[in-house]
Amino acid sequence: MQKKFLTNLAFLVLLNLLIKPFWIFGIDRTVQNMIGAEVYGKYYALLNFSFLLNIFLDFGITNYNNRNIAQNKHLVSKHFTGIVILRFLLASVYFILSLVIGLFIGYSTADMQLLLVLLFNQFILSFILYLRSNLTGLQLFKRDSIISVTDRFLMITFCAILIWGANAHTLDIRHFVYAQTLGYLITALLAIAFLKGKIVPDKLNWNPAFYVAILKKSFPYALLILLMNFYSRIDSIMIERLLPDGAFQAGVYAQAYRILDAVNMFAYLFATLLLPMFAHMIKQKQNVNDLVKLSFSLLSIPSITLAAMATFYKYNIMELLYHYHTELSAPVFGVLMFSFFCMATSYIFGTLLTANGSVRQLNIMAACAMVLNVVLNLILIPQLKAYGASLAGFITQLLTAIVQAVIAYRIFRLHPGSGFFVRLLIFAVSIFLMAYLCSLFISNWIMGAACVMLAGVAAAFGLKLIHVSKLMAILRER
Repeated sequence: MQKKFLTNLAFLVLLNLLIKPFWIFGIDRTVQNMIGAEVYGKYYALLNFSFLLNIFLDFGITNYNNRNIAQNKHLVSKHFTGIVILRFLLASVYFILSLVIGLFIGYSTADMQLLLVLLFNQFILSFILYLRSNLTGLQLFKRDSIISVTDRFLMITFCAILIWGANAHTLDIRHFVYAQTLGYLITALLAIAFLKGKIVPDKLNWNPAFYVAILKKSFPYALLILLMNFYSRIDSIMIERLLPDGAFQAGVYAQAYRILDAVNMFAYLFATLLLPMFAHMIKQKQNVNDLVKLSFSLLSIPSITLAAMATFYKYNIMELLYHYHTELSAPVFGVLMFSFFCMATSYIFGTLLTANGSVRQLNIMAACAMVLNVVLNLILIPQLKAYGASLAGFITQLLTAIVQAVIAYRIFRLHPGSGFFVRLLIFAVSIFLMAYLCSLFISNWIMGAACVMLAGVAAAFGLKLIHVSKLMAILRER
């Protein structure tokens, strides 16, 4: 299973490295630079609002389906048609609730029009994720990898045409959103084509008993996603609503969040691969300790290195990417990159607990995290604006990561090995020291950052956080 994880992870990361960074830094960043922080900040807040209630698009069905199909492949055709009908019913609830709440909190007519398109995009994206859950549940990881980048590849193509043919005065945020819509629609059609021959759907029929049964089984996952969306997405919405210059501050926050969004995409790839693998191993009563340790090592090392670089080069990085307001977004970026280590930890242990069906514990944790995050944002945003939101997010993510790791350790009796955490601590101290020294003595910051990354790789192997011999042995397994 470790070999399957490594080989499919390598393929998935390679495809995403080719596509998604260019979308984030080449397209999304350029659009913000062209239209300004305030207009982009309004769009960014509306985008995150569209995420808040998207649980009603899915109701936990994707996570439930991924785990269920990985353990019971014969059910994929039996459930497919019924789940598709159910998802369309849930979509109507999502649209109505989102629009009503949007009117209640005071969005303007123009805001509501843009929100409606963003809600439709969320519907298509959610449907793509459901189709992908069937691909990963059937262990068709390479097809899933292709689907994971198709939407961004198409969006890059469409948006590049918009940007090349526009200037700062004519580029419209609505056209940027419409380009995303077209990319999602084509990707959904490709995902359906990839499932052709693997799924033989039943004919369409009205089956309330089936819908109720699926909703009962998926409800714990739905509640978990809802709670997690609130504490991870509500920050930009609260910035935009709480502050007099809220749209501008949300734009500043979006500048800083963009790199976290980029690296978080790669951490999420781990979860998409690990969920069906953990679910299969748990059902077969196989020991998950080695796979947990391997995946945690592969995520913690780059996340610690990035946090060190962000601490000492945050202003340089922001000035490289953006034309304006970098003095405001740089401190926010520095805090957010510490959050990435916590989020990466949650992707490993939270996925393991989800695969095990330990959703009750996760829901209790997520409910507490949501309350904590909202309270912290209410206190910190009026005082510190976007920087306050980043502090609230970091505190919340740190505590949730610790709780998930402790729960997983107790349930699975995980044993990371002698001195693993001591070596990880030595690694972290060494990298931060290296970053500090490079910032002092290397005048070219890009060369300094490159030295920090090389030091991170060398330290990881030198401290045996990653074993070359073990990696080669895993890859040689039949």
